[in-house]
Amino acid sequence: MNWLITASLLLLLGGWSVADGRSPSRLLEDVRVHESPDRTRVVFDTTAAVDYELFTLNNPDRVVVDLVDTSLRPGFDLSTLPPGRLRVKGLRASARPSGYRVVLDVATPVRLKGFALKPQPPHGHRLVVDLFSAAPAADGSSGGSPAAVPRDEKRTIVIAIDAGHGGKDPGAVGPNGVREKNVVLSIARKLAAKLNRVRGYRTVLIRDGDYYVPLRDRNVKARNLGADLFVSIHADAFKSQEVAGASVFTLSDRGASSETARWLAQRENSYESIGGISLTEHDELVAKVLWDISMDASRSASIAAGERVLGALGSVAKLHKNRVEQAGFLVLKSPDVPSILVETGFISNPRDARRLNTSDYQDRIASAVAEGVRSYMEVYAPPGTLLAWERERGGVRYTIERGDTLSEIAARYRTSTRRIREANDLRGDSIRIGQTITIPAG
Repeated sequence: MNWLITASLLLLLGGWSVADGRSPSRLLEDVRVHESPDRTRVVFDTTAAVDYELFTLNNPDRVVVDLVDTSLRPGFDLSTLPPGRLRVKGLRASARPSGYRVVLDVATPVRLKGFALKPQPPHGHRLVVDLFSAAPAADGSSGGSPAAVPRDEKRTIVIAIDAGHGGKDPGAVGPNGVREKNVVLSIARKLAAKLNRVRGYRTVLIRDGDYYVPLRDRNVKARNLGADLFVSIHADAFKSQEVAGASVFTLSDRGASSETARWLAQRENSYESIGGISLTEHDELVAKVLWDISMDASRSASIAAGERVLGALGSVAKLHKNRVEQAGFLVLKSPDVPSILVETGFISNPRDARRLNTSDYQDRIASAVAEGVRSYMEVYAPPGTLLAWERERGGVRYTIERGDTLSEIAARYRTSTRRIREANDLRGDSIRIGQTITIPAG
């Protein structure tokens, strides 16, 4: 009787194929969805090389992936996977006599490209399926510029918020046992709530509880979720209790260089894409150049975001340094997601620790970071987002702060002082603190 119960459970979990009463020769261990402007990449991780069949169906539009002689890894729940935002609306799967079938519900007709990859550490066998938009142009032809996307279909900006440490890793421990992992999780949740209340924004928490997420998995998760900005929240510590203040870090030159070398050495670039460009089609030298360009662009955007966040933090906290600092933090090493690390204070400093352990100060820090993120996105919102669309159509509203000049604001928003004066009926370049103006599209 025990063996019958065990067999029944395995069947329910998709562990056996019932085609011929034997166990399938391979398992589907994971499915990952990567979004880029020109394609959606779906990666199937399997325990061995897999035979497969790809085809599309319409009314409604679907992509079918049949994995021959394959079953689902026991305990793996496909329903929890986040779909791609632009093309994939949902994902379904079921066991079949010949193996396992995965169905992708897509928003529009797509073109398919599938290929298998051999193991490259840290990954094993993979089946890669690329989905390319196949919708006709606005004039009915098969090429040219795509038709304009209605406002309601413009995507939200995705902010990945990473609360440092967690679980077995408490992070720094301050006076009276204040733990960094608890403080930063609370701030991360408050930051997420504030940004989620703003139209056009959506946040994802890399961890939303007291558990540990490996460092490299954090930015990988942000990429898989299609993040437009990665914000890691920490509370610093130092051997001297006198050191205090908040800081913002981005990736250093050395950190960027070492990451390029690591990816090329491990050949992870053989199955990934960066910035919407697949590296599988290029040799190693070209891949390295493309990778370096992507890393440089990501670092430049990170510095711009870091400056906005640091400026906002300076209004609520003492700053440890008045400039964005650079270091080789592992969580910042993403090739195509701008990434910053916010040290909210020194938890080893009694005053900082006391303030960071209060809900009111955590809320003020979260508000400042949210303000910095929004300030950055008002200028650098990615194309295709609702915020970028609104900026291009009617400009954005900006409140004058101390130190602002009309020429600096014009340069920041990539427009001219003349256009700002015309949009706001200004007679000259004189502006005042607290004044709200409209910034026309650049």
